[in-house]
Amino acid sequence: MQYNKVEICGINTTKLKVLPEKEKMRLLKLAQNGDKCARDNLVSGNLRLVLSVIQRFSQRGEMMDDLFQVGTIGLIKAIDNFDTGQPVRFSTYAVPMIIGEIRRYLRDNNSIRVSRSMRDLAYKAMQIKEELTTQNQKEPTVEQIAQRLGASRESVVMALESIVDPVSLYEPVFSDGGDTIYVMDQIGDSSDDGDWLEEIAIKEAFADLSGREKRILDLRFFQGKTQMEVAREIGISQAQVSRLEKSSIEKIKSRI
Repeated sequence: MQYNKVEICGINTTKLKVLPEKEKMRLLKLAQNGDKCARDNLVSGNLRLVLSVIQRFSQRGEMMDDLFQVGTIGLIKAIDNFDTGQPVRFSTYAVPMIIGEIRRYLRDNNSIRVSRSMRDLAYKAMQIKEELTTQNQKEPTVEQIAQRLGASRESVVMALESIVDPVSLYEPVFSDGGDTIYVMDQIGDSSDDGDWLEEIAIKEAFADLSGREKRILDLRFFQGKTQMEVAREIGISQAQVSRLEKSSIEKIKSRI
């Protein structure tokens, strides 16, 4: 991703460094053992991750400096709570933490005040929704959530809607100097945070593959060539292509 020269909180975003994954793991272990210097290096070495997240909230009318500071708080929480023993990349864990911190900030600073009881009902409804989805392997209806909560369908709907940030249908989401794309043009888009996080995980997993593995997957799945055609182009046997293709896919799956 390319960043224009922008200063946020006095930081030139074009000069933000990126730490290799091995270095992140080394610093995380030191930081979690009380090494303040390692913790500071982790924060500064992951600010570009915070920057990439706050771009998603740039149309909310909030000061980017404020969002950057709030996102950094989420990053620090991720550093303090990340389990280095788990086979998960730090960024995969940190992104939801950063997003959550920003959403809490936006919710708490919303000009439309929602009662505490309404918010509590909404959060309980969201928790029940996750439990029922996991239990039944499908998303529950509002009636099922209301029944579990012992509340009316109307009150659950109102509670859930009360914590959703209002967005104008005419709010611009993209412009390249020509035609502008508005929110109303994007209605029906089924993408969500899960899709976005999965895309990040796939890209990171793909980046860890060897040059030959990347080449094989590119020829096979992006250019649509057969294993035999790939074998001839690379100069190896079809069996080797098949084995490398399979192992590459398994590596990506294990990292997601």
